[in-house]
Amino acid sequence: MSNISLRSPKEKLAGWIHLPRFVDKIRLHHAGKLPDDYQANFCGGFDGHWLKSAGVTKEVFLEAVRAAKDDAAVEAWVRANVRKTPAEIEAFNQWVLNRGRNDDASPRVKEIKEKSGLAHRAEIQTFVDLIEVDEGRL
Repeated sequence: MSNISLRSPKEKLAGWIHLPRFVDKIRLHHAGKLPDDYQANFCGGFDGHWLKSAGVTKEVFLEAVRAAKDDAAVEAWVRANVRKTPAEIEAFNQWVLNRGRNDDASPRVKEIKEKSGLAHRAEIQTFVDLIEVDEGRL
């Protein structure tokens, strides 16, 4: 992957896992600095799942982040505009944290591990683990 600094998908904003990372990507996108290798899945994958879970369109959220001066403003926007229960937010968080562990995405995690020379690393079981390894946090 490119040499950019994104927050860990384990970090939270307004209670949501992955949201700070998505905000980082949006800011880079707005600045014209989101690398090509991130563009292909921009607003897809975990980003798209957050949009769907939050009930927010891509266009609306991209504009909300553009208008926000900082993370506190993004958090205020999310708390004012996303009406989800704590249980719904936690269900999303657990889905992100566990995606690829004993589910339909497990074969893809295994494939990526093998192609990356990581098949021997038993602690890598999810897409979040793969991201953490790729970005030097695991």
